[in-house]
Amino acid sequence: MGLASFKMAKTVLKSLFKKPATAMYPAVPREWTERTRGHVSIIEENCILCGICARKCPTNAISVDRKGKIWTINRMSCIQCESCVEACPKKCLAMAPSYTPPNVEKVTDVFEIPLPDKEKTEA
Repeated sequence: MGLASFKMAKTVLKSLFKKPATAMYPAVPREWTERTRGHVSIIEENCILCGICARKCPTNAISVDRKGKIWTINRMSCIQCESCVEACPKKCLAMAPSYTPPNVEKVTDVFEIPLPDKEKTEA
């Protein structure tokens, strides 16, 4: 019993004088590495609602409603594989270097895409 207490006391004393292994997250912002995938972000002005990203998504996390001009991503289904980003012909999708914040509910982000009117482009 005495040897185990000594080992535990040694560990406690070592930990008291060491620098913490973790950062104080909200106070100290996280430093993202170069290869961090993070989450999918969209530049709404560049999107043409072609739907290629939705077809390439292996988890069906992305849906495109061309008539309603809506691009939707279910953040909890997305596995950050970057397939949609690589497939996008207009390069309006990117991997932002941050993660979706934890939540008790499934998060679905809905983006209204401003497509140009045909009348304005023909004139």
